Amino acid sequence: MTMPPIKRTKFKLQPEQLLVMSYWLKLIRGFDERLSTLVKQGRVRSGVYTGIGQEAIIVGTCYGLRKDDFICPLHRDLGAFLMKGVTPRQMMAQMFAKATGLSKGRDSALHSGVNELGIFGNTSMLGANLPVAAGLGLTFKMEKVDHVVIAYFGEGASNTGDFHEALNFAGVQRLPVVFVCENNQYAYSVPLEKSMAIDDVADRAEGYGFDGVAINGNDVLAVYQTTRGALARARSGEGPTLIECKTYRWHGHSEHDKAFYRTDEELAMWKSRDPIPTFTTYLKGLRVLTDEHERQLEAKVRETIDDAADYAASSPDPSPADAVTDLYA
Repeated sequence: MTMPPIKRTKFKLQPEQLLVMSYWLKLIRGFDERLSTLVKQGRVRSGVYTGIGQEAIIVGTCYGLRKDDFICPLHRDLGAFLMKGVTPRQMMAQMFAKATGLSKGRDSALHSGVNELGIFGNTSMLGANLPVAAGLGLTFKMEKVDHVVIAYFGEGASNTGDFHEALNFAGVQRLPVVFVCENNQYAYSVPLEKSMAIDDVADRAEGYGFDGVAINGNDVLAVYQTTRGALARARSGEGPTLIECKTYRWHGHSEHDKAFYRTDEELAMWKSRDPIPTFTTYLKGLRVLTDEHERQLEAKVRETIDDAADYAASSPDPSPADAVTDLYA
C-alpha cells in the first residue's frame, strides 16, 4: 500500500522503521498471549512467564542491535529471542519441548541460548547472568571489538549480590555493558517499597562510577533513544550504563500466579498506559500508520503465530536416546 510522505522524526527513524517497531510490539504481545492460552490448555511443557505490558522495553533495546552484540535475557524476555533472530517456529517448539526447539527438548524453554545469534541462556537464579554479562563485556574489551552486551534484570535482582558485583566490576573495567532494569514493581509478590529504600534502581549506578537513568519503560521511543546513547558510549570505550525502565507486568509472576497481592485499580491504571496503543496513536498522528495498514500488520502477526503453534504441535518429540547426546565434561 502507498503511504503518504512524512518528515523524519526527532528520533531519526524512517517511517518504515517505525512500522517495523510496531510489528515487533504486536508480535511479541501476540506470542505471549498465545502462550498464556496454550499453557491453560496443557499444551506447553514449560513454565510460562509472560512479559505482557513490558514489550516496549524489549523492542526499544533490541531494535537495531548488531548480530555480534550479545543479550542476556530474563525468563520474561522471549521477545528478545525473536528480535535477535530466533524464528517464531523455533521459539514455540522450544516451549512445547519438541525436537525442533532450540535445546531439542532437553531443558526448560527459559534456559535456552543461541551463541551464534548472541543470546546467552538465562539461569533460574535471577541476577546471576549479570556477572556473566560483565565477563562477556571483558572479552569484547580484551579482543578490542566494539560489540556490546545488553544485560536484563528486574528490580528484585538489583538487591542481590551478583548485581552489585557485576556493576562494580563493569564500572572499574569500563566494560561495554548496558544494564537494563525491567522494573515492573513486583519481585514475584514483593512490592518495590518492601524491598528498596530508594525510588530508583538507576541511583545505584553512581556508586559504581557510571551513569544511571530512570525512564518510562512503556514508551518504546524513549527506551530506544536512551539505549542508542548507551550503546554509542559503550562502543566508544566509555563504559557501562544502567537504564531503569519503569513498567508493569499485566499477568502474575507466572501463569500459575493469580497475583492476589495487587489491586484491580492498580492493574487498570497501568493498563491505561499500554505501550502498544500509545505507540499506535503516535504513528497515526504522524500519518505513518493507517487503519488499513494496522489491520494488515495484525493479520500478519496472527498468521505468524498460528503457523508457529501449528508447527510446534506437529513437530516430533525428542527421542529418549538423544538425552545422552551433546553432553560436555
